Amino acid sequence: MSADLARGLVGVLAVPPVPLMLAGLLGGFAALRGMRIGAWAAVLAAALLLALSTPLASGLLLLSLDSPARPVGAPPPAAILVLGAETRIGPDGADVGPLTLERLRRAADLQRETGLPMLVTAGPTTPGAPPLAELMRRTLEDSFRVPVRWVEPAARNTAENAARSATILAPQGIASVLLVTHAWHMRRARAEADRAGLIAWPAAVRSERIPDGRPGDWMPRADHLAMSWFALHEWAGLLAQRLGF
Repeated sequence: MSADLARGLVGVLAVPPVPLMLAGLLGGFAALRGMRIGAWAAVLAAALLLALSTPLASGLLLLSLDSPARPVGAPPPAAILVLGAETRIGPDGADVGPLTLERLRRAADLQRETGLPMLVTAGPTTPGAPPLAELMRRTLEDSFRVPVRWVEPAARNTAENAARSATILAPQGIASVLLVTHAWHMRRARAEADRAGLIAWPAAVRSERIPDGRPGDWMPRADHLAMSWFALHEWAGLLAQRLGF
């Protein structure tokens, strides 16, 4: 088993909702065999899944990932660095996914505002797929009509996004960048940029509304379960980063 596949499996099995689903399933089987603790486990797993599906829980989890607005005393950014997210496989083949598209829209607006050169970074997201960075370049140039100066097509994760991008930008004398990624990913992305010797000015995509307890904040929704997963995945990534993985 490859290291990337093993890391992906650990991420799926360690971060809710999958562990809660498995706990509920096992608890249900145990309850059918007359084990009272199984019923309690199933109820607890279901309750946690419902909680994570609410805008209140997802909003608080995302808020916990907020990072400082800008580096203090740093030189101004000299390039725009855009991190890829996911690929969508449709009837016409591979294309950028919805999260990546949100980042590209933000990057296109920034390029028009600043005129800074742009670097896109992301390797293939699945075996046999084209590098996501190439799809990002095509979308930016064809759909948003903005130029891409550099394409980094091999990075497999956030750490490699930063390291490989720094290698491309260093010969250009560029060490300070506008970093484009989602707000919930920004803290970890900036930490990896720091490790790679890049000064990252955050240009976050889609900061979420802070929940205030209104009735709608308590209503479970599938999209908010996904947002809770993003936040928990980032906290797991930050822990792995802290431990040196």
